[in-house]
Amino acid sequence: MSGKMCSSSNSVVQAQKLVDQLRVEANMERIKISLTAADLVKYCQDHRRSDPLLTGIAASSNPYKDKKSCVLL
Repeated sequence: MSGKMCSSSNSVVQAQKLVDQLRVEANMERIKISLTAADLVKYCQDHRRSDPLLTGIAASSNPYKDKKSCVLL
């Protein structure tokens, strides 16, 4: 019988934690997506000159370039 009470007690504690978490999330201040997207676009435009995905990496400074070539015999 105590196993059922312990299990019931655990589920009550879990439910209370879930309710507390949902309350915290419900009370969070939300930022409008349109404002966040506009900020992201502006950041990308401002930093596009230093973005290696857009400008590429010079072969001499590429840390991922193979040091030796692979030769198959």
